[in-house]
Amino acid sequence: MSDFAQWSLDAIREEGGCFSWLEEQRFDWTTTTSQALGQILSGKTVILITDEKRKWFETYILDFLNSLQIDRPLLPIISIDSIYKHYNSIGSGEMLDTVEDVISLSHKDEYFYWYIGRGDDRRADIAKRKDSSYFWIFDEEYLNALHLKSYDKLLDIKLLQLYRLFNASLNAAMFGEVDVGL
Repeated sequence: MSDFAQWSLDAIREEGGCFSWLEEQRFDWTTTTSQALGQILSGKTVILITDEKRKWFETYILDFLNSLQIDRPLLPIISIDSIYKHYNSIGSGEMLDTVEDVISLSHKDEYFYWYIGRGDDRRADIAKRKDSSYFWIFDEEYLNALHLKSYDKLLDIKLLQLYRLFNASLNAAMFGEVDVGL
């Protein structure tokens, strides 16, 4: 079983020049992604949150992570909007506390947030409250996060590339090809 950092570097290099941008960020990638994969393998539910501009990507992830074409066990992944469809209307910290309490009760603290989007977006607030959250965050330096720039002309392509690598990493971790440090 290989080390996740080395496995990731090899996987990035196998993809060729189109992934070269990620090789520079591989340490952020391996640190955050190995933690997220470990949580998935331990049976935690993934609560996916994106900013409004990345709703298309949320739909993409939800459609393909448990696709019929994927030959692996189904994963517990849901959108924050499926938990509380008025999530965008939350204005106060008190209401955010209430939503978080409902999630905690429903999932018995066996969940983590995966946030993709701008760091200053209100939709990120709930994920920033939980240390175990997984971030692909834009325009903000945030601890234990993969940092991207929202004004990058290739951002959508990079997100799809990251998903491809995430999916491959998940398969490798689930089938014992790589050690994510559980």
